[in-house]
Amino acid sequence: MSNRIKAVLAVGIVAALAACAQQAEEEFVVVEPEPISVEPVYTGKYK
Repeated sequence: MSNRIKAVLAVGIVAALAACAQQAEEEFVVVEPEPISVEPVYTGKYK
């Protein structure tokens, strides 16, 4: 085989390996919700 065909084949193999290597596991992040605060209740002016 000529050197050009070998080079194209080598680049193709490297590209295929790089594409397969990027399929790593995704990071799973759990975000806890903030506590819900209760609004103050209006009890009148003099209570």
